[in-house]
Amino acid sequence: MPHAPCPMPNPQSPSKTWHGKLNLIYNHSQNKTKLIQTKNQAPLKIQRPFYPEGKSICHSVILHTAGGIVGGDRLSSTIHLQPQAKALITTAAANKIYRSNGLQARQNIEIKIDNNACLEWLPQETIVFNSANYRQDIRIILATEANFIGWEITRFGRTARKEKFVQGEWRSHFEIWRNNKPLWIDRQYLPGSEEIFASPHGLAGKPIVGTLIYIGKPPSSEIIQQLRTLWEETRGEGGIGHGALGIGHGDKETRGQGDKGTSCYGMTRLENGLLCRYRSDSTSEVRNWFIKVWQLLRISLLNRDRCLPRVWML
Repeated sequence: MPHAPCPMPNPQSPSKTWHGKLNLIYNHSQNKTKLIQTKNQAPLKIQRPFYPEGKSICHSVILHTAGGIVGGDRLSSTIHLQPQAKALITTAAANKIYRSNGLQARQNIEIKIDNNACLEWLPQETIVFNSANYRQDIRIILATEANFIGWEITRFGRTARKEKFVQGEWRSHFEIWRNNKPLWIDRQYLPGSEEIFASPHGLAGKPIVGTLIYIGKPPSSEIIQQLRTLWEETRGEGGIGHGALGIGHGDKETRGQGDKGTSCYGMTRLENGLLCRYRSDSTSEVRNWFIKVWQLLRISLLNRDRCLPRVWML
């Protein structure tokens, strides 16, 4: 039996729901990326930009001042990187989706990346409470020479409390387009139930799923080999588990499964980039793996040094 949820705002009354908005525009001039426009409506807010890597890469942190999302909330973000702009965007804390008393919570994110611009979209994890009703739509629009790398990590239920996602509904629509052509469309739907939670076609008893995607320069065979070595090294450190890794080539995909078939993770080389998937039971595992993949792609394809957002260290 799941534990009772923590006290939170009552989602019954529309007057108590949030309709937050965030609009960001990044511009590059004189070898510096600047956040030239910020418009926000509570509970969304952006911290003052900072430059731990120098002026060319703008680091930004998005805040959700209400502390979580309840049924009836509507959040909308639009982000535009103008030509040659370079930005890294993360969030100040995990995103919490509280239980709903019937109303759906929605979040829409639309990102436009112009030629020779690059966005690293690295939000912290989303925690979906049992009985939550949530839908997220992310749409990325890329120019011909644009680059994007991003991830989504989702935890179903507050597992520290032994809570499972057995009631409610979760939907995620993630699309990446270039020149009016779809490069990647990923639509996921998870109804909360004991059967889906335990099913190998659902969560297989594992409450955490993750997706990392890079779209830009196609990774070379040498980079793929480095990623294979990276995976093996990470396994040796005990950070990922004991599954076997397959790395896909072209449109092929190979997957690894851990002991008793309960952990799944794998990597696929796309025509325009790379895709990683994870399903298991440790946020630290998926974060460690994704960070290492991201950092290697950052060095090899984006010509940047290793650098972690300082908000992750707090």
